[in-house]
Amino acid sequence: MQDLFDLSQRVAIVTGASRGLGQYFGRALAKAGADLVITSRDLSRLDEFRREIESLGRKALPVQLDVRSQDDIENMVRSAVNEYGRIDILVNNAGLNIRNPSSEFTWEDWDTVLQTNLRGAFFCAQAVGREMIKRNYGRIINVGSCTCLFGMEGIAPYTASRGGVLAVTRSLAAEWGKYGITVNVLAPGWFKTAQNAVLYENKQWLDYITDRIPLKRPGQPHDLDGTVVFLASDASEYITGQIILVDGGFTTGATRAMP
Repeated sequence: MQDLFDLSQRVAIVTGASRGLGQYFGRALAKAGADLVITSRDLSRLDEFRREIESLGRKALPVQLDVRSQDDIENMVRSAVNEYGRIDILVNNAGLNIRNPSSEFTWEDWDTVLQTNLRGAFFCAQAVGREMIKRNYGRIINVGSCTCLFGMEGIAPYTASRGGVLAVTRSLAAEWGKYGITVNVLAPGWFKTAQNAVLYENKQWLDYITDRIPLKRPGQPHDLDGTVVFLASDASEYITGQIILVDGGFTTGATRAMP
């Protein structure tokens, strides 16, 4: 059973690995045995994380990547193959959010969010998928959120991008299954990250959200470890085109019963 989750001899790309959830994902994969390619728009921000991964006995190759640049995406894949000879796993994590009332979003806001979260995710998957097709094996994990499934005020472009990620995931799963490639969405619920840290400073908001999570707490980093390793491993080889929510039950719509 343990062998099903063993990632020894596997190579994983984790985009957006300079902070937050990207580092949690990379750390979990390394602990399961994978060597990494870690990316950021700013290479200097990867130095400390690279050293941490190497302290675990794994390799970590830092690569500069802006997912809005096709040249950067192609260079990422080329660098990974040159260093390791193959790519087994892609964690498509790079993303951003802009918060505004829908009446105030600009054309540029929309393009920035969609080009990063949706277009970037697709073309990273495409470039990596081409290598996986050659070997008839691959695990692509597109990182989404609860907003893959429902809307939320003040983040219309973000919810559009996450809904699109789910749709693209299902299309790629249908197309690439014959090559032994699985494509799934890992959708975290409420985890404190740089993107939403300001919300956690509002106690009223935090109490409101916590009340609507059946497990009665926001997510902690370790809550994602098992799911990302599962989706990256042979344990999930017959699961594709799916969304796996790691949200403490938030999307059940549960609320506290009336007294």
